[in-house]
Amino acid sequence: MRNQRQVVDYALQRRALLAEVHSGRVSTMDVCDATPYLLSAAKFHGSQSGNTCPVCRREPLTDVCWVYGDELKHAAGSARAPEELERMANLFGEFTVYVVEVCRSCGWNHLVRSYVLGTGTPHPGSRRTAGQ
Repeated sequence: MRNQRQVVDYALQRRALLAEVHSGRVSTMDVCDATPYLLSAAKFHGSQSGNTCPVCRREPLTDVCWVYGDELKHAAGSARAPEELERMANLFGEFTVYVVEVCRSCGWNHLVRSYVLGTGTPHPGSRRTAGQ
């Protein structure tokens, strides 16, 4: 995706959590807790990541992108397909994307990365003003 900025990768946190799970210090019930809303978003808005679930090892993981930002108004907090993100990046000044991987089989889910998209200039009517 072009113009991604302020990228945060949560791979170290993910690896540490999986080490806790595989050592038995954390139950799979504590990490395989995807909500029905997240599973539905994975089905309708997700894209396959190409990685197999690290917990059940049965199914490929699905990446779900959640969008947040003042300019998005009613669309904030919703899941969006990757092709929608490209279109939104050209329409809005700035919004944050949170990518969550989810296993539709066992319910594993974890925040993978976050980043900011948008044109970089606030659109008229947004709450953000110059200098903030």
